[in-house]
Amino acid sequence: MSIAETVTIAARNAWALTFGSGVEAPDPAPSTVLSDEPHRLLRRYDGGASDGTSAVLLVPPLAAPASCFDLRPGQSLARFLRDSGRATYLVDYGEITFADRRMGFEDWIDDILPEAITRTSADIGGKPVDLVGWSIGGTLALLTAAAHAHLPIRSITAVGSPLDYDKMTGIPQLRAVAELTGGIATSTAVRAAGGIPARLTRAAYRVTAWDRELTRPWFVASNIARTETLAKMESIDRFMAAMPGYPGRFYGQLWGRLILNNDIGRGVVRLGDRRIALADVTAPVLLVGGPADAITPAAAVEAGTRTLTGSASVRYETSPGSHLGILAGETARDTTWAYLDKFLAEQN
Repeated sequence: MSIAETVTIAARNAWALTFGSGVEAPDPAPSTVLSDEPHRLLRRYDGGASDGTSAVLLVPPLAAPASCFDLRPGQSLARFLRDSGRATYLVDYGEITFADRRMGFEDWIDDILPEAITRTSADIGGKPVDLVGWSIGGTLALLTAAAHAHLPIRSITAVGSPLDYDKMTGIPQLRAVAELTGGIATSTAVRAAGGIPARLTRAAYRVTAWDRELTRPWFVASNIARTETLAKMESIDRFMAAMPGYPGRFYGQLWGRLILNNDIGRGVVRLGDRRIALADVTAPVLLVGGPADAITPAAAVEAGTRTLTGSASVRYETSPGSHLGILAGETARDTTWAYLDKFLAEQN
């Protein structure tokens, strides 16, 4: 590329970033909405030829947009699965507001996810469904399978999913602070706010990527003529800007049962008088952890290999990159996606 061409591209990118709408317009993978109800929109990605044997249902976490599975072309697990010839579906929870403050784990485990699984299975002629969850989406997928053995679930993949909070960064410090007040300060504040507001989840995510935020001006300046690199940066920015919040009751359960008491690490989650045991998951499971993941350390994911004792098989793999990077980063295609592709092929 000539100097003149480089200068032209740099100028165009600088203008797009400063005064325009960005260097690359959002380009979501084409899809068809199968059902659209509050917190359970179900879509099927177009073009994925189905062999009639199974379907993949993508399960996002809370406090993160469902676009995590389709950031942009080249950073889209949804497109990868579709292009691999698999019928690919997504359940989208949408915005979480103050009106949703009474929603808890049970809403997802007993209602939202079972319905999405059942509808996905029905759309493919009653065949079983492969669940693929990221972050706490993977945790919810596992708990759903454990609580409802009758659901047509063929396999479960959990990427960066916290399965032992004793292994999570900063948890000992949080527990030490909570002991001073018996956890009342946090639970009271969350109840008063009706949950964790979206702006707070966005701020928290930025804190975990503080180095990215600090070096952003230099990154932009040094890559101003690299449109593809800037487009990847923009996709992360859009993702972070779209983060929803947590419902108050859900976060209260997360705080009390998982963060403070580490039910999930012990293998049995208590919801009132109810006990949901990970050992009741019978489907094959693939776990993917990131050694460089600052949000869910690899050890917190690997812990599932000792609690998922009823599974037909449990495989653990690692992938480089951040929490989002192990799902949609530059190396995900050769690591996480490759592990998943092989795992799904083995279920046939």
